[in-house]
Amino acid sequence: MTIMLAQSDAWAGVDVTRHLFLFSPMLTLICTMLAVVACPIIVGRSAKTIGTVAVLGIIASFILALRVAGEVASGGASGLSTQPGEGLLLVDNLSIAFQLILLVFMGGVTWLWWMGSSDSEENAPEFFILLIGSAVGMALMVSTSNLLMIALAIETASLPSYAMVGFDKRDRRGAEASLKYLIFGAISAAIMLYGISLLYGLSGSLSVAGVAHYCIQSLASGHDLVITLVALMCVLAGIGFKVSAVPFHFWCPDAFEGAKVEVTTWLSVASKAAALILLARLVMVFCAGIAAPEAIGILSPLAWGIGIMAAITCTVGNFAAYVQTSAKRLLAYSSIAHAGYMLMAVAIFVHPHSADSQGGISALLTYIAIYMFMNLGAFGVVAMIVWDTGNDNLSSFTGLLRRAPMLAIPMIICLVSLVGLPPFAGFIGKWWILIALGQLGSTLGWFLVIVAVFNTLISLYYYMRIVVKMALREDGQPVVAFPLGGMALVNFCAVALLVMFVFAQPLKTTSDRFTRNIFHATVEETAVVDASATQPIENVQR
Repeated sequence: MTIMLAQSDAWAGVDVTRHLFLFSPMLTLICTMLAVVACPIIVGRSAKTIGTVAVLGIIASFILALRVAGEVASGGASGLSTQPGEGLLLVDNLSIAFQLILLVFMGGVTWLWWMGSSDSEENAPEFFILLIGSAVGMALMVSTSNLLMIALAIETASLPSYAMVGFDKRDRRGAEASLKYLIFGAISAAIMLYGISLLYGLSGSLSVAGVAHYCIQSLASGHDLVITLVALMCVLAGIGFKVSAVPFHFWCPDAFEGAKVEVTTWLSVASKAAALILLARLVMVFCAGIAAPEAIGILSPLAWGIGIMAAITCTVGNFAAYVQTSAKRLLAYSSIAHAGYMLMAVAIFVHPHSADSQGGISALLTYIAIYMFMNLGAFGVVAMIVWDTGNDNLSSFTGLLRRAPMLAIPMIICLVSLVGLPPFAGFIGKWWILIALGQLGSTLGWFLVIVAVFNTLISLYYYMRIVVKMALREDGQPVVAFPLGGMALVNFCAVALLVMFVFAQPLKTTSDRFTRNIFHATVEETAVVDASATQPIENVQR
């Protein structure tokens, strides 16, 4: 009875219905998983029936996400916690923006699966349970500021991904790639959990705000500085694994090459985007923990750590892509390079009270939205080449402009956009990141601008190598047979890249709106620290 009364008191005054509504997109995805599990019992294991159920669930979740976006548009909102200041789970503009992007991308991947695998897939229920389960984990990653929940969310996203890479048990390359992915993931998870345990032992809190409070004190006073930095680097290593940041990127090319094309497409964007927004949220909480905006320099070691990782990641990814002969491996290293560009936006440490506080996160969100269309289009063309020829070697693209112009033209658009050249949206994505870095006016900012421009130039070669093969080389290969739905998907992505370039300002305005009011003041204040003091002051925004 005492326990029941305590639970009743804990939830007194909590609007449970509203909180459940705020998390309704994720709850709908979970219900979709249950429906997929029930389908084989009720209507059989027809792949197209299972796919239809999954599509309906994704659409329903997207509609609810739009409604939640309207609910939180005027300011941040948190729920599903009796102590909102702890941030076990939260909903705000940033988390719901990512969910909208994730659901659109999952719809595109499902459409790609429908074109290529629905007629031959024998294990559709298992595939969609893994796909939707990983999506739920990624949505949770960007919807929390609690270290324990972060670890659980990353594992919820990772475990289904390991199985998806080796989903075809008869494919030795897929099984090998899955094993490598699993081993790297287990090591990275162990390192991250070790870092979390250190931070909890040092700070006595699992809340990121509480940990930030302690870490800022440590950086300001020098007390336990080394062990604090080691703990933070361990957590960064765990997130870096999901981002495919160097040196945690080794799993990525093998996993991309061994997995089915639709799985490769999914991993190329979704997991990286979730990890980047999670890291950006942690950075913003640390920045909000500084009472005086001019004291933000106390966090420069963390900013330089992320910045150097970003610079190395894009450089290694671009140079490694030079020698690839597999289109999937080339795009894998391309995705590593683009993860480096996006990490640069995360390295922007600006106090939330500053006028340009949302520049970096807005640029990151815009880049993710654009990158989704670039990769979906490029991998969509690769998928149709693989379905027709049986391999993804670059030689399969020779003469594609003659053999299948409706595939070659969108592929060229996606590749030019991946380079970051006008008149396509990839240029806009990089431009806003460069502007946000330049606005820092710091050595780190200009260093990253130079690295980004240099890497853009060196990436031109390996992207244009494919364009030259498609447009200027000929070896007499037959015309490519492709599904009309797949052709429509890749051409839609190409048109979207052109439209987002032409209407760049509305895209920027939308990104600014979704990154506004992330630090929404609440009654439940959390302690923060002035970099010049050793005692906490009650002035935090969550």
